[in-house]
Order: sequence, then C-alpha cells, then structure tokens
Amino acid sequence: MFLGEYQHSLDEKGRITIPAKFREEIGYKFVATKGLDNCIFLYPQDEWQLIEKKLRSLPFTRADVRSFVRFFFSGAAELDLDRQGRSVLPLNLREYAGIDRDVIIIGVGTRVEIWSIEKWTDYNENAQSSYEEIAESLVDLGI
Repeated sequence: MFLGEYQHSLDEKGRITIPAKFREEIGYKFVATKGLDNCIFLYPQDEWQLIEKKLRSLPFTRADVRSFVRFFFSGAAELDLDRQGRSVLPLNLREYAGIDRDVIIIGVGTRVEIWSIEKWTDYNENAQSSYEEIAESLVDLGI
C-alpha cells in the first residue's frame, strides 16, 4: 500500500526520483497516466491490469465512458525505473499536470500521485475546508 507525502524535484532531463518506500511496490516497470484533478497517476503493472479490465467491461456505447477511456488511456505511458530509482516523466504528462520542477509525490493506497507543488497546495487548501463534510458523506457510502 502506498502511503505518505514526499517533496522532490525534476532534474534537467525531466526525471523524477520515486521515493524509496514506493519503489519495491511500484516495480521497475509501471504505468503513468493523466490523473484526476490535474495530477499524474502511477500504477504498478498488476493494478493497471485490474483497472484496464474494469474499464474494458464498461459499455462503450455510452458517451461518458468513451470520453473517460480516451482521456485515461491516451495519456498513459509505460515507464521504467533506473538504478537510482528515477524515471523520465513524459512531456505530455508534465504539461497536463503543470509540472516544471518541484513536485509532491503522495501515496494513495493502490496508486501514487505526482502533483505540481502549487496545485497540491491549492488542492489541500480547498479540500481542507470541506474535509469534515467529505468524511460525513463517506459514512453514507458505508465507509
């Protein structure tokens, strides 16, 4: 399970260092794609295969399904870790997430998210004000 928050910076070649605590679980080959809220999602291969299977089972006759599947898969890239635990983030994903240099890498259970530090700060400030309301609504979902 991916947990925690880490601050890192891209190097001049667009590489990011994956936190040591995430490396074993993410593996040396993993998938990156456009995430929700303008971040980048990273998935271990086995988790990606589960998501892919679920998305393939959705009815492609629905416009919202087609739209989401296009968005999700068109931004996806299979990435590799080098011996130092670094990986090159594709330019299209960096542009989508607004990442220039400084990033926050967070563990979110089954995936890792990479955020520009500015967007993460904004997101936290906005979400924090409604944190209790969100928690209450999750109780309605049985969590």
